[in-house]
Amino acid sequence: MTPGDGRPWLAAALLLLQVPGCSCLSGPTSVTGPVGGTLSVQCQYEEEFRENAKYWCKSPCLGDIVVTKEADIEVRKDRLSIRDRPANLTFTVTLENLTESDAGTYRCGIDTSLLPEYLLDLNFQVALSVTPGLQSTLPDPKQKTTTSQESPSSSQHPGPSPRSHPIEDQASKGEKRSLLSRIYFRLLVFLEVPLVLSMLSAVL
Repeated sequence: MTPGDGRPWLAAALLLLQVPGCSCLSGPTSVTGPVGGTLSVQCQYEEEFRENAKYWCKSPCLGDIVVTKEADIEVRKDRLSIRDRPANLTFTVTLENLTESDAGTYRCGIDTSLLPEYLLDLNFQVALSVTPGLQSTLPDPKQKTTTSQESPSSSQHPGPSPRSHPIEDQASKGEKRSLLSRIYFRLLVFLEVPLVLSMLSAVL
């Protein structure tokens, strides 16, 4: 009789009498896997149990259980699966996408309710540990990093200094020279005309 078959009180009572570690059924006593990883446990049994159903459950096996149905047919329940391989007298349990809550004690068992010589199911305990997974710290390639650039201010890039154009400089110099010439001419007229007139009056 497999645990959790609708009579939890009877299953619990029988589990108290079950003696783990029978030589008829063997496998690892402890397994470890990382968070998010996949873990497999292989259990070995003897020839006389080829036709019996095999199961895997988390102690105290009152609900979380997966049971084989036919040879070489995988049975799945959420993240858990089990497959019986009578050809090599093993059945394998696989737990995918491990979480920290999966850690605990499990039972790898054989339903012997059809064998009158076995009062209780054969099973052994497996301690399952879950280690923290490695999280990648690399940036997501889908996310692009943008860098904002400030517009250059006028103080950072000052414009050209206010200098006069060379042509304008030459024009202003020409105007100055023309003005000085006119002033000089006027001075000559005012100074030389009286002198000439005085000379003419003296001659006459």
